[in-house]
Amino acid sequence: MNKLPISATLIYSALFSSALVFTTMTPAHAAELKITWEEPKSYTDVRPSNESRVRFRERTLEELESHLVELAATLPESQTLTMVVTNIDLAGQVWPSQFVGFGNNMGQDVRVIQRVDIPRMTFSYSLTDSDGEVIKSEEEFSLKDMGFMDTNTRNNRNENLFYEKAMLDDWFDDTFVEKEK
Repeated sequence: MNKLPISATLIYSALFSSALVFTTMTPAHAAELKITWEEPKSYTDVRPSNESRVRFRERTLEELESHLVELAATLPESQTLTMVVTNIDLAGQVWPSQFVGFGNNMGQDVRVIQRVDIPRMTFSYSLTDSDGEVIKSEEEFSLKDMGFMDTNTRNNRNENLFYEKAMLDDWFDDTFVEKEK
């Protein structure tokens, strides 16, 4: 997928004390993305290996949201993609370094990626046109990538949130990109 230049303006606001709403303005030729991270403190696994939980969670949500902006930029500008994310489970598990053979590094933790620790997200989404008519939507959609380690076409495995972004790419392509017959 080609990276599109993003000149996004983010407006952060609290929707109750437990949800974050991001309204993202994308370039003029792209759809608008509205995303709500509902109770992100309760997500299954947005756990850092060596960073404060709050900062890691904020950075993770910002990166995922930025990636979704890139995906939404491929939709027509007259459309709006609205998402409410209710859970995230990142690929792998965080373990103390001494548990995985790295010695006693003063409490340092390591995210270990194994086939059984698949990336997952749960969210609702709605794609609407300029009149507010729903084009496509689904409630409590459960996204997971059980073959996340098997895909050879995914070359940049050193990128942050690589597996989660690849999973979102696949979902977006399967859901919104019309296939030629």
